[in-house]
Amino acid sequence: MLILTFLKRNLQFRFIFVVLYFYNPSKMKALTLISLLFFITLSSFNLKKEKRQIENNPSQTEINRDSIIAYAKQYLGTPYVYASSNPQKGFDCSGFVSYVFKNFGMTLPRSSSGYKNLGQALKPEEFKVGDVLVFYGYKNRNVVGHVGIICEANGMQSKFIHASSGKAQQVTITALDTEHYTKRFYKCVDVLAK
Repeated sequence: MLILTFLKRNLQFRFIFVVLYFYNPSKMKALTLISLLFFITLSSFNLKKEKRQIENNPSQTEINRDSIIAYAKQYLGTPYVYASSNPQKGFDCSGFVSYVFKNFGMTLPRSSSGYKNLGQALKPEEFKVGDVLVFYGYKNRNVVGHVGIICEANGMQSKFIHASSGKAQQVTITALDTEHYTKRFYKCVDVLAK
């Protein structure tokens, strides 16, 4: 297995190995194999180092849900700006959600409509901090029009942080059980599930 991994990663050694192995007299084949094993042994140390680096990469390990909320809360009060994901200017709802998760190495849809078919809907008792709430538009129940991130999980009484285009006109925390959002609620998805 190690030989195959080595040969897949090191094309120049594969070429040298093939040339030396098939074009050498039989006595040289043993020397060629010994040389190959020597190079594999040396390169295996590099493979182990590379593997460790991948394991320590935060985007490859489980993301702490509370860290997502702590990061998102830094932007409370940031103005609502349509079609923006720039914290210096402001956010729209999907711009805010995608910006927060991008900090944790995740790419989420930049438009709220991109959440319509994303993930599997959770039951209210399954809601967790860091899950994304998806809402219909306030005028059209066929179109997704708003998203936010659960910051306090409690089923349909959860609270969420979002860039509001309503009265707040900024990043704010709102209760899901307010009439405006309860009647627009479409689903909740766990974007951190593997």
